[in-house]
Amino acid sequence: MAATAVVAAAFVPTFAGAADGVPRPDHVVIVMFENHQQPQVIGSPDAPYINTLAQNGANFTASFAITHPSQPNYIAQFSGDTQGVTDDSCPNTFTADNLGNQLRTAGLSFTGYSEGLPEAGSTECDSGDYARKHAPWVNFSNLDASTNQPFTAFPTDFTQLPTVSYVIPDLCNDMHDCSVNTGDTWLQNNLGAYADWATSHNSVLVVDFDEDDFTADNRIPTVFYGQPVKAGSYAENIDHYSVLRTIEDMYDLAHLGSANDAVTITDCWQ
Repeated sequence: MAATAVVAAAFVPTFAGAADGVPRPDHVVIVMFENHQQPQVIGSPDAPYINTLAQNGANFTASFAITHPSQPNYIAQFSGDTQGVTDDSCPNTFTADNLGNQLRTAGLSFTGYSEGLPEAGSTECDSGDYARKHAPWVNFSNLDASTNQPFTAFPTDFTQLPTVSYVIPDLCNDMHDCSVNTGDTWLQNNLGAYADWATSHNSVLVVDFDEDDFTADNRIPTVFYGQPVKAGSYAENIDHYSVLRTIEDMYDLAHLGSANDAVTITDCWQ
């Protein structure tokens, strides 16, 4: 039996740890979709790729957004607070600390990639199907323009990715204006290669939604996928602040705002 245990152990990956029982991935990519309840995506035939990720990654069955409408949810996950925003107004300017500034201050890296952004560093509120309300880093004065990039700048050599990055599809491909299947297909076509790579390169893909379709429950799909992730369904209540806190713990960062009161997600890791 001892020999069997040794053989079995050889096949269990191990990862550099960070705080509170979470791994320290080389890269985390968070992609945000829009305005769908958890059952409208998880288990839906319209989202075969997201469901493949959910079946082979961590599927959080009790994940909740913070509020309605869209913008304050993005700001909350990025900075631990809605910063007083209760609508989708633009422009906004904040001086508060945020995940991007935390990472850069710690000598790590952050970039937000938005589909349809007219040019790097643009502060336009709208351009075609691009909407600044879904790109919270643009609003923070402690982040320079280099952190705000069009999705066309997303590296094809994934080793060149920042430590943490956000990917924001445009208003059609994020399921806001177009179908679940449109967004699902976009995800597979545009981030499927990264998802595959992440399974063997100590990296994580987070598939998340800003809010549901305006119900009181505000339950959303959330999936973690990649080499450090232990596949399964996880029923604990989490929200945008839980995701922020977990990423902060990965890189030994302080907990911003309401992330300080959230619980780190520790049960879905290898």
